[in-house]
This record gives sequence, C-alpha cells and structure tokens, in this order.
Amino acid sequence: MCPAGIGVGAGPVVRFMTADTDPRPDHTPRVDFWFDPACPWCWLTSRWILEVEKVRDIDLHWHVMSLTVLNEGRDLSEDYQELMKQAIGPVRVLVAAEERFGAEVLGPLYTAMGSRIHQTRPKLEDGSPDPSARPDPRDIVVKSLAAAGLPADLIDAMESEDYDKALRASHHEGMDPVGEDVGTPVMHIDGTAFFGPVISRVPTGDEAAKAFDGAVALANLPYFYELKRTRTEGPQFDTVPTN
Repeated sequence: MCPAGIGVGAGPVVRFMTADTDPRPDHTPRVDFWFDPACPWCWLTSRWILEVEKVRDIDLHWHVMSLTVLNEGRDLSEDYQELMKQAIGPVRVLVAAEERFGAEVLGPLYTAMGSRIHQTRPKLEDGSPDPSARPDPRDIVVKSLAAAGLPADLIDAMESEDYDKALRASHHEGMDPVGEDVGTPVMHIDGTAFFGPVISRVPTGDEAAKAFDGAVALANLPYFYELKRTRTEGPQFDTVPTN
C-alpha cells in the first residue's frame, strides 16, 4: 500500500451507498477519488473504480492528494525521501492542468501517467514493481501530457511552487475527513470518507460490483473502522484491464 510514513500505498478512502441501502431509489452515488500517481496500490484501486463505473450508476470525480505532503516531517529513509522529492512534480502538473482546463482532465491525465509509471515498469518475480527501476518523472509527464491531448508547456509546473497552495487544499480536503495514519487512495462517497480498499488485483464485472457493494455496506455503519489482513503479494499490474 502507500501508507502514511511509507508513502506508496496505504490504500484508498471511499464513501459508498447502493440502491439497497440508499432510501433515495433514484439517487446516483457521488464517488470522489483522491490519488497520487506515484502510488501503485492507489493505481489498482483507481482501475477498479473505473470497472465499477461500468456496472454501477455512480458519479465519479477525481482529485489530487500528495504523498510528499502526507509524509512531511516523518522519519523516512534516504531513498524514500528522494522518491518524495520526485513525486510532487507530476502532482503539480495535474493541479496546473485542472486549473487551466477543469477537473475533467484529471482522469485522462492520471490514466496516462499511471500507465507509464506502473504498467511499463520492470517487475520483480512476484509481479510487483522493481524499486531499483525508477522511470524519469519528467519523461513520464511529457509523454502523458501528449497522450492526454494537453499542452506541452504544462511541464513547467513540475518545478513551480505556484500550484502548491491549491495542491495542499485538495490534499487536505480529501485526507482530513479520514484522519491520521492513512495513505492513498482516499474516496468520499456521498459524505462518508474512508481509506481503502487496498487490492493487489483489479476485479472486473460482477466481482467489481460485489466489492463496491460490500465497501458501501461497511461504510454506512457509523461504528465500522477497520478490516485488514496481511498482504501476501505485491501489486499485480497484469490484472489491469486494457480497455
């Protein structure tokens, strides 16, 4: 996961409601998803919510958070400190793109970045990304902007602090309602926020729908806080649907 203090993946935060639990039969649940493109676990959960969108009527909105901001002031290894320095650049570009063209560009740009960060990265035997094979963030952003049909000059935002105020505002809007000791992804669904689900493979079709409905049911219990077990495998990027 990208947990707090580790930064790459504590899991998502979500708010859910289904037709069975919602007293408003014609209501379409609003799902707000916070992400940092650097997190592999967040990437898998984001691909799952896109699968959910195919089988459930949801109103999906994307938002940025920052692992760099999340881990400020924490005791991190030198390698992880360097990773956090690199991670903020692409997030700044996402914020700049949103400011110029609107929130609707976040989804396509995140998909373009995430595909290049996670899907094409060399992997270890268990399918998890090779931590020693780090792609160049600037190259990823340049190619992602082109793939998303956005102006190349947005690359300048990578090194600019002009977008940090908006970045932090988006970050805290998503993270503060969840509380401390969580990471990404975070989702808010119809006003209830939580961290997770953390998945190593992307469910599709009926499985995606069942996972969503289960998360919704738990999210609607005001006294539910955590359900967890030890992970036995890394992110399996070959389970990400190609469509």
